[in-house]
Order: sequence, then C-alpha cells, then structure tokens
Amino acid sequence: MPSSSSETNRWSIAVAGVIIQIALGAVYAWSVFRIPLTKAFGWTISQVTLAFTIAIFTLGFASFVGGLWMRRSGPRNVAIAAGIFYGAGVFLASFSAHHLYWLYFSYGLLGGIGIGLGYIVPVATLVKWFPDRRGMITGIAVAGFGAGALITAPIASRLIISVGVLRTFAILGIAYFIAVTIPALFMKDPPPNYRPAGWTPSLTQQKQRSTKTYTLPEAMRAWQWYALWALLFLNTSAGISIISQAAPMAQEITGVSAAVAAGLVGIISIANGSGRFLWAWFSDLIGRRWVFLSMFVIQAIVFLTLPRVSSFSGFTVLCFVVLLCYGGGFGTMPAFAADYFGAENVGSIYGLMLTAWGFAGVFGPMLIANIRQSTGRYAQALTVIGVVMLCSAAIPLIVRPPYTRREPIEMPKAA
Repeated sequence: MPSSSSETNRWSIAVAGVIIQIALGAVYAWSVFRIPLTKAFGWTISQVTLAFTIAIFTLGFASFVGGLWMRRSGPRNVAIAAGIFYGAGVFLASFSAHHLYWLYFSYGLLGGIGIGLGYIVPVATLVKWFPDRRGMITGIAVAGFGAGALITAPIASRLIISVGVLRTFAILGIAYFIAVTIPALFMKDPPPNYRPAGWTPSLTQQKQRSTKTYTLPEAMRAWQWYALWALLFLNTSAGISIISQAAPMAQEITGVSAAVAAGLVGIISIANGSGRFLWAWFSDLIGRRWVFLSMFVIQAIVFLTLPRVSSFSGFTVLCFVVLLCYGGGFGTMPAFAADYFGAENVGSIYGLMLTAWGFAGVFGPMLIANIRQSTGRYAQALTVIGVVMLCSAAIPLIVRPPYTRREPIEMPKAA
C-alpha cells in the first residue's frame, strides 16, 4: 500500500523533472544568438541556424539511447549524463569564434545529445509515478520544456549585451549543468507495480490502455507504434513550419514591419508551453486519440484560413492556435505511448518515437521554405499543410490499443 510519503515523493520528483525540462527547453531561445553570431563572425543566418537544426535532429536519437540506458542504469545516471553533455556543449560553444564547425560540434552535437538524454528522463519516470494522471503529469513536465525559452531568452539577451555572445555561452553552459544535474539526483523509479493509494483505473481508462506490457522489439512489431510515430511527426512538422517562418510570414501576409513581426515569436512560444499542459490534461478526460483528431481538424481549418487573414491580430491568434496544438502533441504522446505499450519500457519505446521530432525539425521548415521559394508566396505552402492536416485526421480515427483482452482488476481486500 503506497504511503503518504510516496505521494509526497512523487510530487518532489515531478518538480525536479520540470526544472530539468525548463533548463533543456532553453534551446528554443536560439534565435537570440542568431544576429549576434552573424555580426561577430560574418556567418550567414542559415549557417548559424544549422547549429540549432543539428541539436534538434540529434536530440531525437539521443532520447532513444537515453531510454535504453534508463532501463539498465535507472533515470538518475542518465539525467546526470544529460547535464554533463548539455552544460559542456553550451560551454564549449564559447570557443567557436571563427570556427563554425566547432559551433556545430559543441552546441549542435554535444548539446543535442544532452537535451535528448535529459528530455526522456522526466517523461518516462513520471508516467510510472502517475498512472492515474498520465496526461496531466507529462503535460506539466514538457510544458517546462516549452517555457524554457521564455526564461532564458531575456537573460541571454542581457548577457550578450553586457559580456558578448561567446562569454554568454560559457555562463549559460555552467548554469545549465547545475540546473540539470542537481534535480537529476531526485530522479528514481517507483517500486514495482506501484499504484497510488485508493486509485483503480476507470472503465474509460481501461478501454484506452493495453493490458500487456511491451518490450521495444514487441512494440515495433505492432503497427500502432508506427501510427503514433506518424501522429507525432505530422503534428510536429506543421507547428515547426510556423515556428521557422513566423516573422517573415507575418510581414508578407499582414504587411507589418519586421519589428512588429518579431513580437510574434514570443507570443507563440507561450502557446507552445501552454498547449503541452492543456491538451495533455484534456486527454485524460476525453482520450488521447480524440485529442489528436481535434488538433488535426483545428489545424486544417487554421492553415487553410491563414492566407486569407489580413490583420496582424487575427494572424497572431491563428498562429497561437497552431502552436497550442504543436505543444499538445508533445504533452499528449508520452501518455499515449504508455497507454498502448505499458509504462515499464516507455523510456525506450517513446524515446525511439522522438526521432519523429528530429525528422520533423528538418522536414517542416524545408517544406514551407521550398514551396515559398518556388511559388513566391506563403499561401500555397499553408494550403498544402492544411490539406495534409486534414488527411492526417484519419490516423487517430483508426488507431486502437494493440492488445485489448481484458483481465478482471483485483480489488484490494478489506482489512
């Protein structure tokens, strides 16, 4: 029987997990480094942006490695290693003056490895501690990742002005190391077969969840794993296409100045963080697949409407909705994977699924940029993405748990 100390313990682990995610989510503040680096060393915007692309692509595969490693060594060791890689990668970026390859290696590769190793730890650990609130707790954890840029961006901007961009990397690298490794000491798995006191799965929860615990090879033999991968890939591709082009798109469609359009970036980052919690919490109430169905239909309508909007306020509202759904995918999918394949091996199963994030981080921006370049306008690109979102809604309609044979739940005997 879980004690009140177990209840306190799982919430302290949740707080530590959110702190780790906030530190890792600082990667989304990369845009504040773009102009200072181009001015200081003469690099192009695309060259500087590639460091961020490498980090995002790397983290997907590093999350998979972290999930496998957690299975053998536990979450604490993986989280500590994440702090070392992430802190060292950002710190070593301070030595990249006039050496673009070093920026790619330090911030992109080493930093990306640290982010990926660290990202999977709170997610995979907390779904085990909170079987009663899987959606809500993973939503809270990854909301921290979405909010990381809001905290880091103003701090980094002030540091760049006062000490320069390279010294800012050094300071932030040390800060990230501390912010990840200290909370990492709190990371641990619950006892075997842990269940919160007084909780039994509801009938709705039983219908949404598989009764079998899958290993990674078993999960990959089920078509549902690939369906969930596709859901995450498609949802992420749509949102990240907006993230990559938000400011210039706002200028073209609504005619605002560059300064006004730049404010859109901060606004949609709020949506990214909020959506991770709100949609995940909502998925506990209506089910994960209905959340994804709703997000795809909403995004289809938004993307098809965006080219026809002329006011900046209307454009901002629509982009805000897209980023709510973008964050919602990351908040809901860990619980989705745990529902279908069990929480025990979710670190490796969902960790490999996060490769969808890495591929989407390349595909989404390239798709919208290439269509924009070939047509001369964003309208056609937005229409294409809208149609893709509408077609994507078919996946949550057909996906079901891979194993549905129900066993009677053994109720605790009266004392």
